[in-house]
Amino acid sequence: MANLHDIVEGIQDALGNLTPTPVVLQEESTAYDLKKRLEWGEPALSIIDIREHEAFNQGRITGAVSMPMEQLDQMKSTLQPEHDIYIYAESDDRAHEAAQMLRAAGFEAVTHIMGGLDAWHEIGGPTEGVQEDASPPTADAFNVISRLKEDHDTKVAGKAQHANDD
Repeated sequence: MANLHDIVEGIQDALGNLTPTPVVLQEESTAYDLKKRLEWGEPALSIIDIREHEAFNQGRITGAVSMPMEQLDQMKSTLQPEHDIYIYAESDDRAHEAAQMLRAAGFEAVTHIMGGLDAWHEIGGPTEGVQEDASPPTADAFNVISRLKEDHDTKVAGKAQHANDD
């Protein structure tokens, strides 16, 4: 008969890694990378939308803060340097430029979300704003099995997106 340690190892091998591991931010991140962190409730991150206020008000990643590119330099003092910072814009070039600006100002953990809000919509990330769907969550949102399946499906979509980007 197997001992308890062997049983636990067997279960861990069968289930895989169900807990998040610390992320080392790269210059670019996928929408899936951010969604995964938010779903697991990882703390200490900021999401910055550098589009104009009007675009921000129409629709944004849930929890994002509006910091238009033209105001980024003045507003950067409101950011917490110890937080990971995710930036998105209307284009990857603009988001990359904003990330570079923050890195030059001393922020170390800054990345931009490739594909911005469009990529976020593609993977079903939560959004808010005037034009966003405000329908209530379904019962599946509270079902752990459904959330794990959705996480798996999202991970597969993220890997496919990453492979297409290469």
